[in-house]
Amino acid sequence: MGSDFSRIARRCERAVVTAYRDLRQIGTDDLAAFQACTTLYRIHHPEASLSEARRLVAEWIDHHVVRGDRGPTRGCDC
Repeated sequence: MGSDFSRIARRCERAVVTAYRDLRQIGTDDLAAFQACTTLYRIHHPEASLSEARRLVAEWIDHHVVRGDRGPTRGCDC
């Protein structure tokens, strides 16, 4: 989980992935960290439905944290 996520171009994606990584490092359980990151995304994108926010956050965490992939992801335009 110690990877540098500063290379992520999308601001909200970088914020979500960084928050998830930091929360997990201080001992927050997976579900609580995921829920916090979903809330963070919805603060930046209040127009997003809860299900859309959950899907994007899950994709980003899987892509960057679980798989450690450095390639681009789908998501918002910010």
